Amino acid sequence: MTLDRFRPLADSALDPFVRAAVRLGLSPDAVSIIAFVLAIGAAGGFYLATPAGYVAGALLVFFNGWLDLVDGSLARELAVDSPAGDLLDHVLDRYADVIIVGGLAAGIDQYALGFLAVTGVLLTSYMGTQTEAVGLTREYGGLLGRADRLALIGLTGFVMAFVPRIGGMTLVAWLLVLFTVVGHVTAFQRFWGAWRDLSS
Repeated sequence: MTLDRFRPLADSALDPFVRAAVRLGLSPDAVSIIAFVLAIGAAGGFYLATPAGYVAGALLVFFNGWLDLVDGSLARELAVDSPAGDLLDHVLDRYADVIIVGGLAAGIDQYALGFLAVTGVLLTSYMGTQTEAVGLTREYGGLLGRADRLALIGLTGFVMAFVPRIGGMTLVAWLLVLFTVVGHVTAFQRFWGAWRDLSS
């Protein structure tokens, strides 16, 4: 299950947003920064842990994910894609991941679970880019990529406003357990695939 395989389909829907960014005079780096600010807002909504906070957080997470696609398309449209822009985008994405997961964990007062979840998230992303660092192509595969995580966070935020608990735990707690387990499994999948490619 990874939504990253649908990137080409999403790219075809980005044109109106890319044109709007061009008209507004936004650079790809500016779009990346706006996306990061939205991630901070999402974390704040999740930290409030109210129905309105969860809905607001969910919406901001979806916007963060969408702008994360727009910045790359805008860079290609303006022919200004560069290693520096790629670096900024990845650094802000990782900070956004930490802040969003931290907001979710803080909202339900589950800091230890949040720590386990965020390490799974970070290792998944790390292994994706580390494969490129050792000479392979950047790895987006596995059970749970960033697009999948953002979609699940957004859906969980919406559902939390109406059905906060299932089986004695909040939906957010279940989501953090999922990120913990599947995140580390995905990281290992990426590592193992790269290891086999490098060893063959």
